[in-house]
Amino acid sequence: MQEIGVGIIGFGTVGAGTYEVLTENSAIIQSRVGVPVRVKKIADLDLETDRGVQVNPEILTTEAMEVIQDPEIHVVVELIGGVTQAKEYILAAMENGKHVVTANKALLAEHGKEIYTKASRCGVEIGFEASVAGGIPILQTLRSGLCANRIKTLMGILNGTSNYILTKMSKEGLPYSRVVQEAVEQGYAEDPPTLDVDGTDAAHKLAVLISLIYGKAVSFKDIYREGIQEITPDDVQFARELGYCIKLLAVCRDLNGQVEARVHPALVPMDHILANVNDVFNAIYVEGDFVGPNLYYGLGAGRRPTGSAVAADIMALARRIASGTKAATPPLGHVSPSDGEVPLLPMDDLVCEYYFRFSALDKPGVLSRIAGVLGEHDISIAWVIQKGREINGSVPVVMMTHEARESNVRKAVSLLDSLEELSGKTMVIRVEK
Repeated sequence: MQEIGVGIIGFGTVGAGTYEVLTENSAIIQSRVGVPVRVKKIADLDLETDRGVQVNPEILTTEAMEVIQDPEIHVVVELIGGVTQAKEYILAAMENGKHVVTANKALLAEHGKEIYTKASRCGVEIGFEASVAGGIPILQTLRSGLCANRIKTLMGILNGTSNYILTKMSKEGLPYSRVVQEAVEQGYAEDPPTLDVDGTDAAHKLAVLISLIYGKAVSFKDIYREGIQEITPDDVQFARELGYCIKLLAVCRDLNGQVEARVHPALVPMDHILANVNDVFNAIYVEGDFVGPNLYYGLGAGRRPTGSAVAADIMALARRIASGTKAATPPLGHVSPSDGEVPLLPMDDLVCEYYFRFSALDKPGVLSRIAGVLGEHDISIAWVIQKGREINGSVPVVMMTHEARESNVRKAVSLLDSLEELSGKTMVIRVEK
């Protein structure tokens, strides 16, 4: 084979980054693949905007099907995002015998089972390294480097926007709304950054990771998710006094038959390695039964890091094509996954420690009333912080619990929120050790 032809559908930030790395590093790519890897066509509805790279106008088109049906193109790269048109293009490419590379975590998290099945039936491969954590090669690590291990725990900071916001709130004591505004102005966040701050983006990525770990597609709709919108500077300060910081965590934990799958703000001990992951950086902590703890850290988004991940998938496919390998690697890396669905633990059955912040009237008996309700629901108090200063007529009371069951916590908080002695909604944050 003389060269590997690549077609790109979607020429936005990641598309331009992919083209840039494939052309700028073409010599080293050819050295590692064995033949040239060349972009034959690029499809995008907007052909006028300057992407910061020089492109031969002859390879540009507004028709995605020109890419999919071109006989000289071996790998189709989908980078338009969304879950409707993108899925149609990917399925059409597979039907045309093309291997596919995508960075579309939402599509894989919502329609992964259909796409993985289609790839297997068509005898083609799909690469999606760029769908999770940008330039961090976490999917290749799980598929290859740690493939002999049972993954006991995976815990990650998977959304750079939320991590930037929480870092800024921690370092400067600014309120959430102020930091979000600054993040939008500086280009770190969309306007509004809903999918980032409400946990959806991280849940999409966690669904992809869990699917790869267990060899079976998991829908992000089955993953509990909660955002950072209610976190206040007071919570950040109290957490620090208790020896913790607050991070938006994605957690997968194997519990001997059931799998925890959740995304939410969590108190992380200051001496935990994830506590020092700040600003827009991502990190994934993985613990295997033989390899033990590993940490993967880097930029989770951006033109060049994500383009690098897309190019790595293209190169892996190019090697197979160039060598004439016919058998396709299973999309999720498991030739014979176990039967049935991944058994996700119901959120109500979660057991962990909790942080509570109450807004209480400053009068006798309030603490004992709170403690009584918690005790009635088998929730034991480990620490109490009560500040004398008033906030809107109430004083903040912070409690840390010993391990408790999520269902009991929800029942207790519902009852506490109805007490006359408390104002506003109780803040609940899980503690992850």
